[in-house]
Amino acid sequence: MITNQILLKSITSLQAVTKVGMALYDIEGNEIVSAEGPKVKPEAVRNFAASQADSQESSGVYFLKIGEDGDLKYVLACDAMKDDSYLAGRICVNHISELMDAYRERDDKGSFYQNLILDNLLLVDIYNRARKLRIDVSVPRCVYLVSVKKDKDSIVKDLLKGLFAPQSGDVITSVDENTLILIKCFREDADPDSLEEVAQTIVSSLNTEAMISARVSYGTVVEELKDVSKSYKEARMAMDVGSIFYAEKNVTAYTNLGIGRLIYQLPVPLCEMFLGEIFDGGILEDLDEESRSTIKMFFENNLNVSETSRQLFIHRNTLVYRIEKLQKTTGLDLRNFDDAVTFKIALMVENYLKYMNERG
Repeated sequence: MITNQILLKSITSLQAVTKVGMALYDIEGNEIVSAEGPKVKPEAVRNFAASQADSQESSGVYFLKIGEDGDLKYVLACDAMKDDSYLAGRICVNHISELMDAYRERDDKGSFYQNLILDNLLLVDIYNRARKLRIDVSVPRCVYLVSVKKDKDSIVKDLLKGLFAPQSGDVITSVDENTLILIKCFREDADPDSLEEVAQTIVSSLNTEAMISARVSYGTVVEELKDVSKSYKEARMAMDVGSIFYAEKNVTAYTNLGIGRLIYQLPVPLCEMFLGEIFDGGILEDLDEESRSTIKMFFENNLNVSETSRQLFIHRNTLVYRIEKLQKTTGLDLRNFDDAVTFKIALMVENYLKYMNERG
């Protein structure tokens, strides 16, 4: 939707060139914006709006109509004291009409992509509307989700528009107030490194230029416009799974979700039953911060006792003591691969259940 600020900027620029005062009114006679334009009574505007004429001169003022989709939208009033006033008015009418067409097409495209990613369009409607909106249906595309704080979404949207130009087919839209969507076009097959590079560029640009920390996820590349919703669903899952299991990462790719994707798709009762069978009672809940940090570092170092003790700044025997203490508590020896895998999965299941409980 075209804003009053854009309208004011447009007629002010034309007034500066033509030196003809102009004012824009709605069909009820209310002044919207004015650039040294004539002040006219609401009745005069309403009478002209109700007439069959596209333009008329009355009491030193030229009135001109501006329509949209066959309906009268605005009335332009121009100072008629100059010889070229009428010409200036016609130029302004044409300019505003073109602006409204451009903004309407942009809004139509935004609505189209929102319905596309939410699977609200039939296949025949996708191709028909794409043709009308001049959207290429056979370009490789990938959907990126950018999660930000609610009060930062407008800033992030402006920054993304500066990074990704619509001329190349890139689209920025949203379906909720916390997540922005980038539908990125690739003019050639994109390899995993190229996809990751786009995501990292978003994160670093937001952090550098606006001091905004954001999470980015993305799906796989699709070749057809109709499959954009598939990439969106993958990016949405990557965002959820990344938030649960890989919270330390700013970028999450659907293809790198690993076992987290499997756990995310399990029913809650099955997860609860799994923890109940592995741990009798609330053993995981009773683990203190020292034990959790030890386990985390031990897993990050691929069960290497020496490297883990070095990074924790503790003696090797101290680490062995902690591991043996955990074995007595849980019945699982983290130095044993099978037990370590079971413990790792249990921790991930615990995070998943916490996430589901927070969501109610």
